[in-house]
Amino acid sequence: MNDIFSKWKNSLDRTRKSTFGRIAALVGASEINQDTWDDLEALLIQADVGVETSQLIINNLKRFVIENGITKSADFQQALENELVSHLMPPAELDLDAHHPAVILLVGVNGSGKTTTAAKLGYIYAQYKKKVLLAAADTFRAAAIDQLQVWADRLGLPVIAGQPDSDPGAVAFDAVQSAIARGTDIVLIDTAGRLHTRYNLMEELKKVYRVVGKALPGAPHAVLLVLDATTGQNALHQARAFQQAVNVNGVILSKLDSSARGGMAFAIQKELGLPIYYAGLGEKPDDLQPFNRSEFVKNILR
Repeated sequence: MNDIFSKWKNSLDRTRKSTFGRIAALVGASEINQDTWDDLEALLIQADVGVETSQLIINNLKRFVIENGITKSADFQQALENELVSHLMPPAELDLDAHHPAVILLVGVNGSGKTTTAAKLGYIYAQYKKKVLLAAADTFRAAAIDQLQVWADRLGLPVIAGQPDSDPGAVAFDAVQSAIARGTDIVLIDTAGRLHTRYNLMEELKKVYRVVGKALPGAPHAVLLVLDATTGQNALHQARAFQQAVNVNGVILSKLDSSARGGMAFAIQKELGLPIYYAGLGEKPDDLQPFNRSEFVKNILR
């Protein structure tokens, strides 16, 4: 358990040392005055929390400080921590046990980390003794097929893959059909990185979504959007486009260990209303961890 806590602390080092470190220093000051509130709001916005969410946090904190007569910096720090936690959805788990197989579609733009995330998710489910099948439906990029195969070989997971430039919908269809025949529990489909501004590519993703439903009525049972934490607020524009194209159920925040923009987690939940299921805290398979809002907030502040 201590190892998990240290993962969160180490992985959020960049976020903590950037803007949120300055927030912690500001809140630790001896006197709370109007300058404190102005500086705190500015720092929250700089930290990619978002303007609307930052203002809401400030207003709530002001009210709490006045109502409770808070004057000590330690109490102020705890109030801020509690307020930030309240702006993140409670821990969520994907309920997939009712589906055999359960089909998960991973979507996102190029470079977001979908392929490695698919493999790491496969590793997680395999640890729970689930039979997992990976599908390399990113046929537009031969390297993505090879990358998923390398990960699968390392983790001992089977893969269904097509030839480069083949129909991604056909690969997804074959994977689901194969999973049914094999008695597989979980199918993880890695889709091509879509530029959210390209209409034809988003239409191709919709096709994959529909084909999966033809292979198994009711599928996909979850669509997870992989967002690169290093992109900050830009990720929100991507996310909205994917929400419109397919029924996104939640977010996986990748590369959190490489980012100084961890504040985008708050913006994701405020703007999109989507739970963050997992966070990428490093390169190793077990570095993909269920998102823990308390650990996240604690370790960006101290």
